[in-house]
Amino acid sequence: MPRPTREVADVFRANGQHWRESHAGHVSVDQLKVMSAVEHCRSEVLGGHVLHCPACEHIQIAYNSCRNRHCPKCQASAAKRWLAARQTELLPVDYYHVVFTLPQPISDLAYYNKSLMYGALLKAAAQTLLTIGADTKHLGARLGVTFVLHTWGSAMTHHPHVHGIIPGGGLSLDGEQWISCKSGFFLPVRVLSRLFRRLYLETLREAFEHNQLLFFGECLPLKEEKTFLVWLNRQRKIDWVVYAKRPFAGPEAVLAYLSRYTHRVAIANSRLVSMDNDTVSFKWKNYRVKEQNRHRVMTLTQDEFIRRFLLHVLPSGFHRIRHYGLTANTGRKKNLHKARELLHVKVPVVALAEKEMDDKNAHDQAPTFICPCCGAGMEVTEVLPHLYLPRAPPLLPGA
Repeated sequence: MPRPTREVADVFRANGQHWRESHAGHVSVDQLKVMSAVEHCRSEVLGGHVLHCPACEHIQIAYNSCRNRHCPKCQASAAKRWLAARQTELLPVDYYHVVFTLPQPISDLAYYNKSLMYGALLKAAAQTLLTIGADTKHLGARLGVTFVLHTWGSAMTHHPHVHGIIPGGGLSLDGEQWISCKSGFFLPVRVLSRLFRRLYLETLREAFEHNQLLFFGECLPLKEEKTFLVWLNRQRKIDWVVYAKRPFAGPEAVLAYLSRYTHRVAIANSRLVSMDNDTVSFKWKNYRVKEQNRHRVMTLTQDEFIRRFLLHVLPSGFHRIRHYGLTANTGRKKNLHKARELLHVKVPVVALAEKEMDDKNAHDQAPTFICPCCGAGMEVTEVLPHLYLPRAPPLLPGA
């Protein structure tokens, strides 16, 4: 794939320092780290290595990646590694795609309480699916859920929602049989929506009572208990969006979908159209109009583009991909083994192939670097050190 002519890094390099200075005191440390990582990714600042091709004598300099999870250039390889691990977990059943979205008033408050409210979004959505799935009126089975948190819309506005990938069935409550859902129908969306709303608002009320919420800007009036309770009651009277799509066309389609969604960032470099000294133009989709008219081009000032990009910086250590139920980390292997027994399927061949590759010696594996001219393996002939200097220890008071 050819490299995009414009990159998000170009915007940060052109206007990042000015943006930092003009917003000093209003930018978090996590946001500053992301800006620095995106600016320096695959540049001489991070160091690299010189590659030599013994077949055609081609020489190439390859700079190191920042590996920041918000960097548009560093997510492709991370997604491949994650997908390789997930291939062995797919079952030969229909998979469904469910989306849980926070209403706009809740989203505004969530921006100031990212760790708490994004975590509550994932937990409430998972608890909703597991509770309704276990109800004998609906399915009566233990489900497995994989959730991916997204915080953006196509125009990079703040729009927190989670994408869930769920097998069309689960283990019976006694664990002795596999129960499949009806063909083409997973769980009633209206029931999911109401339970999701109740669970999330209960969590929000509890967080307020324990003084765990922060209020700034337009949300500052909610700091008063009476105002907050009136506002909370208003959220109970609106419909919360839970969207269930048609089942995927087989496990391969699930992997194709996950490869596009798991490690996605607010905007990919491929969406950038043009850039000048003041503005940035990029492609976006307007989902409020008919499908054939959705594709548009939006132009923002560089300052606004950077602001929108940084809206979606997650708190340090926050896990945006989570597994619940049958696929939860604690019991995943045992549960999937039992499910395969009940479905009468064998362990995927991918797992055996990966194990064989792990057992091979390093010299039997494919070369890490491939020559772009002749396709032969390239050798590292020189290591380029990074340009960062060690940080000095902080000065002691009175020093």
